[in-house]
Amino acid sequence: MNSTTFLNQLQQLAQAQKSTVRTEFLLLDSSALNFKPHATGWSILECLEHLNRYSRFYLPHVEIALSATATPLTPQEVRYSWIGKKSLEVVNPNGTKKHKTLKHMNPHNSHLTEGVIDEFLQHQDKLLQLLATAAKADLNKKAIPVEFFRLLKMRLGEALEFLVLHQQRHLQQAQGVKAQVQQPISLVM
Repeated sequence: MNSTTFLNQLQQLAQAQKSTVRTEFLLLDSSALNFKPHATGWSILECLEHLNRYSRFYLPHVEIALSATATPLTPQEVRYSWIGKKSLEVVNPNGTKKHKTLKHMNPHNSHLTEGVIDEFLQHQDKLLQLLATAAKADLNKKAIPVEFFRLLKMRLGEALEFLVLHQQRHLQQAQGVKAQVQQPISLVM
């Protein structure tokens, strides 16, 4: 896929994700936002805090890479490295396999407030800004360290796609929690 189409698709997804958070989670009360479907499950706020932790790591690296990369003369084909393919496979929102998150990225049982949503929306604004800037960058440049093993580098395009797909995966998880919050509790007599 060429870089123009690739970035347009990521921008549309990121904008839709921002809209989802605003329309589905922003007006929920604290008890709904902190509801856990089961003891080991994440609440809506924990899903968003997990994404915030990834954004705190990746967005500054993307910004640095964008400022340091040369502008391609024409749209380019987006290519994938083995680490990029593997990372995207792990966060695929349509994937059924669960993956254990790194301890420092796991917000389980954190004491969270609605400020988590505000931070997510700020990160989303930054991501949209970076996606717009990326049109003038070499998306195939290996520049973004992989969070769990920083000696490995993802290509700029892979890192952007990773962020957007990872968000999609956990926003779907948060929507599933919201659906359980809104289900009436039936009493057994």
